[in-house]
Amino acid sequence: MVPIRDRRSIVFDVMAALGFTLLPQLSPLRPALGGELSGTTVWLLSLSAALPLTVRQLWPLPVFGVTLVAACAALPFGLGPTSFLAAAYALYLVALRRQPGRSAVLVGGVCAVGAALLTMTGSQHYEGGTRSVQAVFGVLVLGATWAAGSAARERRAGVERVIDQAAERAKVEERLRIARDIHDVVTHSVGLIAVRAGIANHVAETRPEEAREALVVIEGVSRQALRDMRATLRVLRREDRREDQEEAAARDLRPVPGLLDLPALVRTAEAAGVGVELRSYCPQEPPDGVATSAFRIVQEALTNVVKHAAPTRCSVRIVAEEGVLTVEVADEGPGTGHRPTVPGGGLGLVGMRERADAHGGTFTAGPRPDGGFRVTVTLPC
Repeated sequence: MVPIRDRRSIVFDVMAALGFTLLPQLSPLRPALGGELSGTTVWLLSLSAALPLTVRQLWPLPVFGVTLVAACAALPFGLGPTSFLAAAYALYLVALRRQPGRSAVLVGGVCAVGAALLTMTGSQHYEGGTRSVQAVFGVLVLGATWAAGSAARERRAGVERVIDQAAERAKVEERLRIARDIHDVVTHSVGLIAVRAGIANHVAETRPEEAREALVVIEGVSRQALRDMRATLRVLRREDRREDQEEAAARDLRPVPGLLDLPALVRTAEAAGVGVELRSYCPQEPPDGVATSAFRIVQEALTNVVKHAAPTRCSVRIVAEEGVLTVEVADEGPGTGHRPTVPGGGLGLVGMRERADAHGGTFTAGPRPDGGFRVTVTLPC
């Protein structure tokens, strides 16, 4: 089955061949018919230059060679202009498909043919001009056609490079996004689990009720972490398997984390020993992408508080004013009885900065003058 685009090209080539066959019959281009030149000769010369164009898509270079020879043969009979136009039509596809390194050889060959034809000067005049004039016309037409085809080839190559670079950037950005999501899910959940497990191990013998409470928190956090991980992995496998339409529709309708999920996040942090004061002022719900980034930033910031300062207190402030969503998480520093359980790798701050940069926002993080640590992020919305 021939592709539609190829079929259209073949039809266009057939129409071009018909046009170049009839072109010498137009009165302005018709050669002066002498005794040695009959109408049958004109038709034969026209057909020899035009018919090969019907298979131009299959064999561009051989077709150009045949049409160029036909143009040279038609030159003494005054058919040079129309025959060279047919050769130029064949040359365009050659220039469009050939490698750039071979262009000099082909252009040099055409120029050599033109130079040879210029030596075939005579006193005869035709409606198409003298032989030298026709030869010059042919060289100019072929040279301009090669330049146009080469420019079109370079333009196509440039567009393909831009598309490839954009696709590669999209892949990198998607990998970074998934890496951030996995990092947020894993570090938040594992951090809480490690903290509660340490508490349970510390009070297992003296306060078994508190140990059981810690185990309940660990169970809930681990289940939520598995759900979040499965949702993230499902995105990775989306292109590798066919899903049922109802399952895909249900997945697409599943809400992404947003500002409305912050209370549940706060309760999880409180279960790990962090007293959280949540203050939110958002007259209008920000776009889903901004809301999800804000949720992930608060999640990572609270995870850092749990890992590096619990038990302690912190405040979470969410304010949307004048098209900017401001997220601020500030803690009071490590409290009494703080026991580091999960080492930090610094990727959390990097992920928060990347989320802010993705939306054209700002990110600052550092110690507070009166103790503790503050993270401030602005997201245009």
